[in-house]
This record gives sequence, structure tokens and C-alpha cells, in this order.
Amino acid sequence: MKPVVTFVVILLCSQLFAQTSSGEAAQSEDYSGMYTFLQEGEFVQITVEDAGRVTGFVSRYGDGESDRGAFLDQFFKDGKLDGSNLSFITQTVHGVWYEFKGTTERGPGKTPNDEGYHILKGTLTEFRTEVNKKTTSKSREVVFKSFPQSMEPPSKNGSAY
Repeated sequence: MKPVVTFVVILLCSQLFAQTSSGEAAQSEDYSGMYTFLQEGEFVQITVEDAGRVTGFVSRYGDGESDRGAFLDQFFKDGKLDGSNLSFITQTVHGVWYEFKGTTERGPGKTPNDEGYHILKGTLTEFRTEVNKKTTSKSREVVFKSFPQSMEPPSKNGSAY
């Protein structure tokens, strides 16, 4: 009877270990990094910190009369990752700020060195306060793809150096 009890204990421990390992794997996915934004050349930088706190910024081209074409950085005022649910709100720059509510997911990329290994999928709302103090908002569904996490420096073999 003792071998049966030992077998049952080992079986239960292995099941508990398997559940813990898969749960830890889901929690250990690191979504920190750079992601595409609305236009070519624009991006979102996400850093997931302890307890699901998210810091980062949006780098985008200005589109107002005074900042058209200028590169603007809008740091997060608030950001949170709860499981796979991601939200952030940026600081206001030149009367514009963004709010994102969505999810973090594995994307089509095969490795972290591929574009789109992770994606941020959800609703992005752009808020604008005009000179007359009227605030308008525009929401759209977006998918932001992660940039490759590491890029090898170009090879010097065959280069023009």
C-alpha cells in the first residue's frame, strides 16, 4: 500500500508543478519594448514594471499648425497591465493626448527578433483641446506590432568600408 501512496503523492506533485509552471509562463511574458504607432516612423515605447505598472511614451509627428512635422514625445501619465489587459493615457502635448485600452497578445512573429512577435490590440482615443477650449475625441481600433527586440549590426564582409 505504501508504493501506491507514494505514486499518488508524486502524481499530485507533478500536476501541481505543471500548473504552477504554465501559470508562471503566462505571467512571465514580457511585453516591454517598442511598437509601431499610427504612421511610419512613429512608435510607442512600453515598459512593464512591478505590480503591472506601465511606463513609456508615444513618439509621433506633430500635425498642428505650430508643430507640423516636428517629432513629439508624449510620456505616459498613467499605465497599467492587468493580466493581458493594457491601458495607458499620455500627457498632453500641444493640446493632444491619447488613451489606449486593449490587450497584449502574441503576434505572428516567430521569435522576439521578428516584427510583430507581440501585438497591442485595442481602442486608441485621440483627444484634442482647441484654442476655444473645446475638447473633441476620435476613437479607432488599432493593432500595434512590436519591433524586433535585437538587431544584429551590419556585417562588414562585403560592405563598402
